[in-house]
Amino acid sequence: MRLILGQRSLTRDWQVGDGREDALAAHVLAHARAGDLDDAIRVIDDFCATRSVMINVGDEKGEILDRAVRRASPSLLLELGTYCGYSGLRMARVMPADARLCSIEFSEANAEIARTIWAHAGVGERLTVVVGTLGDGGATIERLRDEFGFNEGAVDFVFVDHDKAAYLPDLERIMEERWLHPGSIVVADNVKFPGAPEYRAYLEAEEGKSWRTIEHDTHVEYQSLLKDLVLESEYLGENGVKRDGLPPS
Repeated sequence: MRLILGQRSLTRDWQVGDGREDALAAHVLAHARAGDLDDAIRVIDDFCATRSVMINVGDEKGEILDRAVRRASPSLLLELGTYCGYSGLRMARVMPADARLCSIEFSEANAEIARTIWAHAGVGERLTVVVGTLGDGGATIERLRDEFGFNEGAVDFVFVDHDKAAYLPDLERIMEERWLHPGSIVVADNVKFPGAPEYRAYLEAEEGKSWRTIEHDTHVEYQSLLKDLVLESEYLGENGVKRDGLPPS
């Protein structure tokens, strides 16, 4: 109920507004073993399941994300929507040891919480959070290009979990920058709830042309009643080059 009542704060500040994000960071520092990535994930899942529901990808959908990262074996990952850093922890656990994740977050407060949790878990040197958006007129895109090596064909994996209305525009910005290559994987959370219908419709229209997509039926984080969809999409390139990266649908 508090999460529903906090929707206005979420859409404005990307925090629920009742202090749960700060409480999560304090809980991780108090209860997760320093330098233990697995324990940080465990403590966050327990906090979200038993204390305060958070808007991270969660444990059930997190396993879909884990499998996709393992399949991609990426060197450079981009995340849109850091929130408190939970999905970053999951990706750090399964991505290659020399891979780097750059996560874009609108809220400076959330970015600082994520940095704190990542540092405590011992992965702060492999994960970077940049405050901004891809739709801010080019400032964040320029920074990714100049400071983090986001050049043509450089991005192997993208996780999309931010403003649902920005899913398709930001994917189009990524494609305009030509950061993807044939075989790059894009995973998008919450496609059914709260929903990203334009993003889903675009991928359906491009099926077998520039994209090949699997829709994973799942549930909204930390419960089993509300249904959700996670989309896992392989970029086929401008000429629709087929690859065998995704599992059968």
